[in-house]
Amino acid sequence: MNLKLKEIKKLEGTLTLKSGLHIGSGNMEMHIGGTDSPVIKHPHTLEPYIPGSSLKGKVRSLLEMASGLMIHTEGGVVSTKLLGKNSLSDEDKNKAKEIIKIFGSGGDDKGEETGLGPTRVSFADCYLDKDWKKQAQANRWQLTEVKSENSIDRILGTVTKGGPRFIERVPEGTQFSFNLTFKILDDNDNTLFEKILEGLRLLELDALGGSGSRGYGRIKFEFKDAEINRQFKELNPF
Repeated sequence: MNLKLKEIKKLEGTLTLKSGLHIGSGNMEMHIGGTDSPVIKHPHTLEPYIPGSSLKGKVRSLLEMASGLMIHTEGGVVSTKLLGKNSLSDEDKNKAKEIIKIFGSGGDDKGEETGLGPTRVSFADCYLDKDWKKQAQANRWQLTEVKSENSIDRILGTVTKGGPRFIERVPEGTQFSFNLTFKILDDNDNTLFEKILEGLRLLELDALGGSGSRGYGRIKFEFKDAEINRQFKELNPF
């Protein structure tokens, strides 16, 4: 395959939280009066943000689920190893190649031997939208909230021992600046860019971060490009 960088597409917009969002910081140290599970914050500003890796991982996961390839990966990540399976149909191999082209191959893969080329998409970290941040400062809105959660004894109908857990979340209504870039290396890559839009639409229908089954992490995208925004709103990924 003769690959040449022809274009870098940029997708910019706003990501708005439709419910509280929890993406953990990984800080397991407990402080008196603190939360059991804090959200990730920028180390300098202490403002919450959404890591690009969280977006990329969830969009990839949803596209892999939608592709039907999970039955072949047994729940693992779609990798170039899958392409060597004789049981895989040509259609499924093409689906796997699309995912690997978009998101890249795993660390133990040998992606350079497949001719699929480098990762096409790059997700940036999402920081607080500047206009929304000014509004939040003017109204003295809090940038995080603490939600208590209890486990209920199914027999007694009472709170189980240990008391409630305190989960830090970024509140509903918070807005973040969103952007990603996408490398076009051959003519077919334009179709792959449309696949990214499909993945973002799936993310809108699902949830980002932890505790999605409990209502956390509902989001909405609004893109600066009016035509892409129209296409996105009309997109049915199924």
